[in-house]
Amino acid sequence: MADKKVTVLATFKAKAGKEDALKQAIMSCVAPTRAEAGCINYDLHQSSDDKGSFMLYENWVSKKLLEEHLEMPYLVDLKAKAGDLCSEPIGITLWEMISEPE
Repeated sequence: MADKKVTVLATFKAKAGKEDALKQAIMSCVAPTRAEAGCINYDLHQSSDDKGSFMLYENWVSKKLLEEHLEMPYLVDLKAKAGDLCSEPIGITLWEMISEPE
């Protein structure tokens, strides 16, 4: 059976005073990630109510290509910076679409 498309929601909560630094750290990953094989979309969102909360909405062709993405140097660097910039661990959840796309 073919590997199914996977959706990822990754959430980040900045430490007080680190909102802009966290935003820039995540933004630095957007362009290179969008150029990766298997990336359908990679979109960064900021909460309207809490400017220290960020969410990445990602869709990947397969879990295998997502796993390759997680080993990219810029992602490894972001994860290393997270301890200094985030007030809590990065939240990552994987999702599978169960409705048919229109």
